[in-house]
Amino acid sequence: MTKQNGPTKERELILDILMEILEYGGYSHVVLKKALDKHQYLEKQNRAFITRVVEGTIEYLLTIDAVIDQCSKTKVKKMKPVIRTILRMSVYQILKMDRIPDSAVCDEAVKLAVKRKFHGLKGFVNGVLRTISREKETFVFTDWSRKYSMPDWIIELWKQQYPAETVERMMQAFLEERPTSVRCNLDRASMEEILQSLEQDHVTVQKNPLADHALLLSGYDYLDAVTAFREGWITVQDVSSSFVGEAADPKPGDKVLDVCGAPGGKSLHIADKLAGTGQVVVRDLTENKILLVEDNIRRTGFTNIRAEVWDALEEDPSWEEQADIVIADLPCSGLGIIGKKPDIKYQVTKEDLEDLAELQKDILSVVWNYVKPGGKLIYSTCTIDHLENEDQRNWILETLPFEPVSIEGAFGSQIKEETMKDGYIQLLPGRYPCDGFFISAFRRKA
Repeated sequence: MTKQNGPTKERELILDILMEILEYGGYSHVVLKKALDKHQYLEKQNRAFITRVVEGTIEYLLTIDAVIDQCSKTKVKKMKPVIRTILRMSVYQILKMDRIPDSAVCDEAVKLAVKRKFHGLKGFVNGVLRTISREKETFVFTDWSRKYSMPDWIIELWKQQYPAETVERMMQAFLEERPTSVRCNLDRASMEEILQSLEQDHVTVQKNPLADHALLLSGYDYLDAVTAFREGWITVQDVSSSFVGEAADPKPGDKVLDVCGAPGGKSLHIADKLAGTGQVVVRDLTENKILLVEDNIRRTGFTNIRAEVWDALEEDPSWEEQADIVIADLPCSGLGIIGKKPDIKYQVTKEDLEDLAELQKDILSVVWNYVKPGGKLIYSTCTIDHLENEDQRNWILETLPFEPVSIEGAFGSQIKEETMKDGYIQLLPGRYPCDGFFISAFRRKA
């Protein structure tokens, strides 16, 4: 690759990735990873640039579209998809990336338009971007939807459930830069060995302030090049998700069933905590999801865990009253992980929340019976919506033969909420440095 066509090549990649996500509904984390895996020959800084522009454009999409609409006679929704995407990715660079001269952004955008056979629109692209460049200091949005690039209906939903300052802090937190959160498999290697290995690989490491078993990583190129990851000593998992394993608190020899477990982070954590004893079975709906779990099992090397394809809505008599612990981390809207998967906020609808809440009930109506009397059910989601969380907890207590189990102190000294004595917690971004996550613990009545 020559130096001259380097920037254009990178931007072509960005354009293709964003087209697949924004125009064709691809999942941002899947599409981006696939593209970066295919172009591993690119320099680390080039890959970092591609990642930042793709993720940033998606994160600030509503803000970007509002800016374009102010400066273009043709509104965003009326533009040709390729031109719309070129403008969006270029506006992100103009507004948020000071190191790149605006003139270079404009020139590259024009080159892209021509290369994609829109020669007749190069003047339009150039004119809109140069106007935005001149006027960029004047774009100040006070309404939360355009300021934080969050759909109005989600803001209104959260305002009904949380104080306004909590809602705003959550939206700010979603836009903050996030290191990679990993959980250490401490039955595989000591923290000292893990830290030493990461240092040798020149990875920037921070201790996670919320948990001794978790670290925050940055400065690496890709994870497969990190020895501690390849050796199975660390697993990518947000600290909030890892608290499921802490709430489950497995005892040596426990039999554990994770009913919707791909890609397997929670199950692997429990296998790690069982230190070679017991049995963990992790299930999910499709072969592809289970292949992800099996990859992680192979990489980590745990022998007390296996994965299998199973529809959680289908009863399995062989598990009736057999599990010491059932993990029900069920399909949800994902509103708590917008910081990692920003396209969620544009794809999910209010109707989806209602449908998912019904699906959760349907699954719970089947899997509760796998818990042996005196055993535990851990219900969790990666969302921050009452309908999928507190309302479901109430439904379990009213409908199924379970009582709450206190989780006070289960997550260490940094996590303290009044609700924990009643067996549940809603972790909120902005309040804690983690994803939005809900965990509720129950014991089956004898």
